Amino acid sequence: MSNALTRASEIIDSYNCEQSNLIAILQEIQAEYNYLSEAALTLVAEKLGVSTAKVYSVATFYENFSLEAKGKHIIKVCAGTACHVRKSGPIYDAIRDYLNLTGKKKTSDDGLFTLETVACLGACGLAPVMTIDGEVHAKMTPDAALALLEQIRKEESAE
Repeated sequence: MSNALTRASEIIDSYNCEQSNLIAILQEIQAEYNYLSEAALTLVAEKLGVSTAKVYSVATFYENFSLEAKGKHIIKVCAGTACHVRKSGPIYDAIRDYLNLTGKKKTSDDGLFTLETVACLGACGLAPVMTIDGEVHAKMTPDAALALLEQIRKEESAE
């Protein structure tokens, strides 16, 4: 086992390698690594004594699990009715263009940002809304969204 999976192994062991804890194990591994790698899914299967296909089927069934590496900062743009009506689409499009995302690609080449849409962020009165790393940004515009990303880039390069 590689050093990269040491923490994943510890997580699995903390659940006593019990198959009934599969979802909790996957959730905790994803929280640690920001996604579920093929190697992590294989390790889970081996340690729980189940097929890799079973682990993979659980990981792909639930929308909250990601099999793709995510960026350091997760951007979620609300696509709910209130946000959609108040033009969240152009915000998403501006961010997508800014990050040079094409096709199904969700993560910027530098690994700094991942862009996602969500059905509702539960802040309809503040629409259009987006979150960056869970922090809510209300009454957004495309320009305001890009300014936030520029600010994060500057902070990252200063570190």
